[in-house]
Amino acid sequence: MRPPSHHARILIVDDEKRNVSLLETLLQAEGYATLAAATGSDALAVAAAEAPDLILLDIMMPGMDGFETVARLKADPRTKSVPVIMVTSLDDRISKLRALQAGAEEFLTKPIDRADLGVRVRNLLRLKEYGDFLVNHNRLLEQQVRERTAQLEEAYREAVFTLVRAAEHKDEETGHHVRRISHYCHELAQAMGLDGEFSDAIYHASPMHDVGKIGIPDNILLKSGALTSGEWGVMKTHCALGASILASGTSPYVRLGAEIALNHHERWDGSGYPHGIQGAAIPLAARIMQICDVYDALRSQRPYKPPFDHDRAVDILIRGDGRTRPEHFDPAVLNAFTAHADRFAAIYAEHVDA
Repeated sequence: MRPPSHHARILIVDDEKRNVSLLETLLQAEGYATLAAATGSDALAVAAAEAPDLILLDIMMPGMDGFETVARLKADPRTKSVPVIMVTSLDDRISKLRALQAGAEEFLTKPIDRADLGVRVRNLLRLKEYGDFLVNHNRLLEQQVRERTAQLEEAYREAVFTLVRAAEHKDEETGHHVRRISHYCHELAQAMGLDGEFSDAIYHASPMHDVGKIGIPDNILLKSGALTSGEWGVMKTHCALGASILASGTSPYVRLGAEIALNHHERWDGSGYPHGIQGAAIPLAARIMQICDVYDALRSQRPYKPPFDHDRAVDILIRGDGRTRPEHFDPAVLNAFTAHADRFAAIYAEHVDA
């Protein structure tokens, strides 16, 4: 008999030392390494620790017999794939069926025939080797899929960032604003106890909130003075334009981006635009985005205002200043913002405009 290409290790389980010695002699003569255990309990411990390629297991043992031992081996994820040959002096059909039901793959009847032993060991080791190959191959494929998925996600994010930057070139806002918005939204989602999937999605989707400004004429978008009522009406269309631009996207990030783009100027009290919806009818991601966007606008210079420091911006959000009022915001979102306002200050400082 010839061992498989790898140096297989075989665990021999028998309470009779004479039987163990015989099997060790036969197997080691053919190049196999052997391990030994005298009880079912010892077999479970050795198998879990040493990861043998095959187990020769006696049925008739004191304490835990072979039937219970093989059942426990097959119930343990660490040892369930190890093939088991039951070695027994029993030759009745019921015992064999019971062993098969417990999970054994093969039988050997005492006294052991060397040729019979060789064939069964070689065949099961080949099956084990092939099974291990499939497991490792599947792991490799899964790893390759994860790596490829990560590459595709990175390419998608680069494409989104390019789109966002195109919108920025038509606006006074900078790339720092977009980065801050991502961090604000992610921070606030986590502060509200939302799951990692949502936090990750809003991090990547929130920069798309103003992509609709691509469609706003420059004479309105870049106007330094106050907008007329007609111009303001045009400006407010950037929400629907952004949602329209993103509507055909199939990525969950793009879908969430479209939702945010359409609704991030809606207000909890119904005084926002474009549709004047209120309360929980406004998507949660847009409610989070709204307060982040207002905070960053308060911190930044605009044609109609100087930049405010962190304390002033927080005070306006909490108490209002006439233009901005606390009832504009979802109370739960506002409370989470208030409790974690120091993180917003840190994010702004880390990504401050040059």
